[in-house]
Amino acid sequence: MTTSDHSRTGGPNVLVSRERLLGTVTRWRRHGTPNVATSGAEQAARGVFGPGSVAWDVLLHPAVIVFQSPAQFILQLTYKPVVAGVRDWDPISKKAHRGELTLFDVFDRGQRNSGIHAPMWLGDKDTATRVSQHLIRVHEKVAGDVIDVGTPELGGYRANSPRESMWAALTEMHTMLWVYERLGFNGFRLPRRLAPELRDRFVAEVSEYCRLFPHDESELPQSMADLRKLYAKYDDLFGVTKTLAIIPETGQNFHELWMDSIKKNYHPSQRKVKVQLFFQEGLFKLLAMAAVSGKTRKNSGLTPGKEKAVLAARLLLLPLVWLVQKPMIERYFLRMMWGPDAVELVNAARKLHAEAKRG
Repeated sequence: MTTSDHSRTGGPNVLVSRERLLGTVTRWRRHGTPNVATSGAEQAARGVFGPGSVAWDVLLHPAVIVFQSPAQFILQLTYKPVVAGVRDWDPISKKAHRGELTLFDVFDRGQRNSGIHAPMWLGDKDTATRVSQHLIRVHEKVAGDVIDVGTPELGGYRANSPRESMWAALTEMHTMLWVYERLGFNGFRLPRRLAPELRDRFVAEVSEYCRLFPHDESELPQSMADLRKLYAKYDDLFGVTKTLAIIPETGQNFHELWMDSIKKNYHPSQRKVKVQLFFQEGLFKLLAMAAVSGKTRKNSGLTPGKEKAVLAARLLLLPLVWLVQKPMIERYFLRMMWGPDAVELVNAARKLHAEAKRG
């Protein structure tokens, strides 16, 4: 079942079985079975990144598998045009308007995030192109004249514009680097930062990913210094405000609409969803918040006191961070949050990547 499933009476499907929670391949798959990138001489075989890349060093690490989704949403939801697009156009917002949004819908929205993108990160060029073109088509209507009613001078947004497409890709990938460097154990060795030249190479590889979508070639960063300049250039588009959640057409607060609908449609079977959200929106988000940059924590609305508590929690919970990266636990979250195709892609990519590194 998908988030569009409804009961026979026409209302929202509030029942959540174990099978519905786990989902089938159709929840994630878009336009055919994905094919993993290889070490072939042709770029088409290698895909966007491919075996031996720094991006795959990062992407395939167990810490990234476990923490990628909550970390991505932390940074991405500080970019105001993304919030505006979700507020005005996301299917879960549309459902909230109709009073049909359920707790499962919210979980499903986050659950599909990594698995739908994985074919672009790990697939060959044909796979990556098919999925990216699908996402471009999905976002064609996502545009509006007002990002924030409280700061109209920011103007509007358009999901398929070079600016928004670039930041969607950059925020996805930058959070993975932060997770890898600050939460990723290597055996019993504590997480550590990549060497500067590897960080620059990672950014250059990420720009290749940006090229799957509408982009301005002159803006794509080739180094960490370039990326820092981009953040500075677009600094006014990052952060949270009290008015960002206000729907321009109606004056309603979309967060309140969500909560009202979720409460109205609650069913005891949704306790299964609560357990998953405890990890994704609770424990893992707490740890991911400690992994992102201080500027991102500030943009998320954390006070200095809360930031200190988050950083202290990371130190206290390092044994748990290590534990969830162990194969059995990582496999659970890989299947639950990335889906069956991604399980196959990750396993195949890890073998190819290890061979390329040995070579």
